[in-house]
Amino acid sequence: MEYAKKVLVTGGSKGIGEAIGRAYQAEGYYVMIADIVKSTYADYFYEVNFAEVKEVELLMKKVFEKFQDIDILINNVGVGHNSSLLETKTEDFLRVLNTNLTSVFITSREFAKNRQKSKERYGRILNIASTRYLMSEKNTESYTASKGGIVSITHALAVSLSDYNITVNCISPGWIENNHYEDLTEEDHRQHPSKRVGEPQDIARTCLFLSNEENDFINGQNIIIDGGMTKKMIYV
Repeated sequence: MEYAKKVLVTGGSKGIGEAIGRAYQAEGYYVMIADIVKSTYADYFYEVNFAEVKEVELLMKKVFEKFQDIDILINNVGVGHNSSLLETKTEDFLRVLNTNLTSVFITSREFAKNRQKSKERYGRILNIASTRYLMSEKNTESYTASKGGIVSITHALAVSLSDYNITVNCISPGWIENNHYEDLTEEDHRQHPSKRVGEPQDIARTCLFLSNEENDFINGQNIIIDGGMTKKMIYV
């Protein structure tokens, strides 16, 4: 019987994370989801509040106690904070950073610790950032900072984990419509050189590609998936 590779997706219950989890499941992977929202499709589910450091550490402890190891870690969980800069409290800023960025550090560190036992086995870490790492709207400081940090920690992890047979890459989605795609206008689609707004499956397919064991020469990279939007010059 062929070994079923194990993938852990954080924030995998809805949106992009759900599309990722379902795509791996369709390919025969054993899919574990960790989220604050209950998953209805996962092979195994962990309820985790990623703003709480201790809960993230406990998650990884439970994963390795039950499953010994994983093959692929997808750090997808993400939250934002909607308030003006002047009204954003420090604790709100830190909650976003803990959820989006600190969790990446913890899960990756624990993955590496566990891999000390079996460095010969292949592994992948895929971090989901955002094109917000290089462009912003008003009052998005916490989200933007966290996504920029994810891009940067990705190449640091790729170097640090080079002895563990684990490659680390990052995906930065642009406009990905999770709900009511049919309500988008032709103008919405025309903003993109690819002539359409993105869908969660666009990100899922890229994850599957990067997870292929033969694609080990892609390492430490940030892949922007935005239909060309960040390359389009716009004058207002």
